[in-house]
Order: sequence, then C-alpha cells, then structure tokens
Amino acid sequence: MAKPKKRYVCQACGSVSSQWAGQCADCGDWNTLVEDGGGVVTPFQAKHNLQSGGRAIQLVGLDTEIALPERMGTGIAELDRALGGGFVEGSATLIGGDPGIGKSTLLLQAAALIARRGLQVAYVSGEEAADQVRLRARRLGLGDAPVQLAAATSVRDILTTLGQGPVPALVVIDSIQTMHSDLIEGAPGTVSQVRASAQELIRFAKERGTALVLVGHVTKDGSIAGPRVLEHMVDTVLAFEGERSHQYRILRAVKNRFGGTDEIGVFAMQAEGLSEVGNPSSLFLTHRDENMSGTIVFPALEGTRPVLVEIQALTVRLASGATPRRAVVGWDSGRLAMILAVLEARCGLSFSSCEVYLNVSGGYRVQDPAADLAVAAALVSALAERPMPADAIAFGEVALSGEVRPVAHGALRCKEAAKLGFGRALAPAAQADTGGLTLAGFKNLGAFVDHLLGR
Repeated sequence: MAKPKKRYVCQACGSVSSQWAGQCADCGDWNTLVEDGGGVVTPFQAKHNLQSGGRAIQLVGLDTEIALPERMGTGIAELDRALGGGFVEGSATLIGGDPGIGKSTLLLQAAALIARRGLQVAYVSGEEAADQVRLRARRLGLGDAPVQLAAATSVRDILTTLGQGPVPALVVIDSIQTMHSDLIEGAPGTVSQVRASAQELIRFAKERGTALVLVGHVTKDGSIAGPRVLEHMVDTVLAFEGERSHQYRILRAVKNRFGGTDEIGVFAMQAEGLSEVGNPSSLFLTHRDENMSGTIVFPALEGTRPVLVEIQALTVRLASGATPRRAVVGWDSGRLAMILAVLEARCGLSFSSCEVYLNVSGGYRVQDPAADLAVAAALVSALAERPMPADAIAFGEVALSGEVRPVAHGALRCKEAAKLGFGRALAPAAQADTGGLTLAGFKNLGAFVDHLLGR
C-alpha cells in the first residue's frame, strides 16, 4: 500500500501545502503551518472516474415557487434587525467579536427570551462551567428562564445529547474553537478541528431544522479565527464591534443568505446586560451644546439605517522643518491623505506644516465614502478656526479632480437629520430630495471651501 502523503495547513488562512515552511506562501504569516492528517487522497480515489455510479439529482427551474423561510424572533429588536427578522429554522449563524465585548451576554439574553416563549433552547459552553453561566444569568435577571445548559467540548457527546428527546429550536455553541471531534487528529482550535466540528454541527442543524449559533474567536486584526471556509459554511456572519472602554456595541451583519448585509444593531452595555439603542444617532451626538471649530455632523448609512455621527478634526501648526503627524481614529488614513491632497492642490489650502488629527466621536468607525465632504468641512473649519453651523450636516463624495459627487440614499440621510432638529445640508448640488432640509449644494470642493470661509 502506498504511503499516504503528508499535508500542512495554515492555521491563519487555511491554505494547504505539501511541505512545511516557516512562512505561509498565501497569507504571509509565520509559523502557522501545521501537519494535518485529514483529507489524504489514496491512489484509488485519485484515479476513480466520478462520471458514473452516482445517483441522479432533480433539477428545478428558477421560476419554481418556494415558500419564504420561517423566522424565529428573538425578542431583541436590534438583534432581529441585524439578522433580517430573526433566526431561520435550520440555519447556521456565526458571531465573532473581541473577548469581553458581550457575545455570550447577548446570546444568553436571546436564548432566555426564546425559552420563555415555550421553545426548547440548548446553550452549550466549552469555555465556562454550567454554574458560571447560571451565575451570569442570575446577574442579568434571567435565572428563571428554562434554558438547558451544558458544559462540553466533544461534538459526538453534544450531538448524541441533542438527538435524544425533542429537537431544540435554538442551539448555541460557545465557542466553536473549543469544540473537538474524535474523527480528526489535532487539538481543539486547529484548522482541521474547527472545520470538522462546524461541519457536523451544521449538518445536524440542517437535518433537524434547528437554528444553530456558533460563537467564534477573533484574531488580533479583527477577523474570525480559524479557517476562512468556516465563514463560507454558515448562512449568516455577525461581527460584534466596539471598544470595551466605551458603552455602546454594534452588531453588524457581514454575510446573510436570508437578508441584507451591512445591517446593524446598536446596544449599550449596562449592569443588567446589553440594552437596545433604538435611536443610535442620539448616542453619538451627545454634548454638542458648544459650537466648536473642527466639528461637523455626518449622516452615515449602515445598510438601510442612517446613523448620525460627529467628525472631529484638529490642526496644529509646527515649527519650520518639523515632520507633521497624521493620526486617524475611526476612518481610513489613506482616504484622509487623499482629502488633504485635494484640498491643497484644488483649493489652495496648506496642511504641509500642520499636524492633522481626525476622530469619529464615540469610537464609531465610518467606511462610507460619503464622509469625504464632512471630513473636508471639519479640516477646513479646524484650519481656519471657524465653527461650522450647529444645525448643518455634510455628506458627499470628493473626487481627485475636486468634484463633489452625489451619493446613494441622500434623502434617507436628510430625513434622519431632520428628525433630530438639523435644518440645513451641505451636500452635492445634484442632491434632489433633502427631506425638508435647506440645501446648500456644491459642484466642486473649491466652491465648498469658499462657502465655508465666506469668500
């Protein structure tokens, strides 16, 4: 019999190599290649013809009518919003986030609310004992919820237990990196173990119609630990974001086969657990009584939800010859460099002798390109030491030519601002519907700067 070939799997990206190396050729990480015994291809398998011997499958047309999947509401509106309406029967959801961000707390609250409705819920913890989970539930006021707890890491034991008696409507696995399958060699958390354990759990959920929730660890760069294929295997991927030093938390839908992506749910961490924030704009716009230079309100858009945040800028003049610093929190540093270059080249403003600091208040992170005009407004206001109008918002995309381009869902952004008392919008000239706000439209960044400086 031929000797099986060895293979080495990267623990960071999941790529496979035939020989060990110090650095992964695909992702560039060091010392991540580990020998994996799974997936050995025998000579018979390699030569076998797969074009015959299988069973015929039924093909259906695109116009075949199908019923919409039933959803199981959690009782937490912000969580249901991120999920697209609730958990879907037979679906697999992966939720990741930094340690201590509140993943277990949120899922325990959702599990308790679902169990109180008479549905069977199983919560399996691989990181804590059942008594520890019970103590947290009592601290959150959920000690009387009929949630079935277990502390286990063996996938075989978990599936055997879940297969006895009534099938649970919801199963929470906290976390997938602690699960272990005896069919695969290797320690829990390795690529092969995470992949095999998740595959068996997802198969059980699909066959029995159980909503499965997997908690995932994250790496230092914020991505979910383990093989990348894990995110492809599940139906929904939720990212729990926020700083432990800040009160708020954001649950963002990164992938959703049953709903839209980039929807967010906003929570506030309190002593009794995570509470919903129905109006997140009010959370990020506190303490705006004083009209200071270098600040402007930007209506960001998360999926279909507008969120008003404050963008702050500060410029500091340096002595001749000193190297200026550029510091950014909550925005892309490369895009800041682009806006500074456009302001210097197209508008005649000089930032070369200034240190520039940019911050999105509340620890919120903005990825919307419509923030270009708001950032430019904050920078010009800070440089000229001229406060922006307190009742104004700014949004629009800035091109390298200096053109101010329209962005999507401008009317939705303006309507949200009008609800909170804002009266005017600094936006592209092509913006048609302003939601009741007074429009100050601009075709290029030069006209926008002249308007701010009163030229």
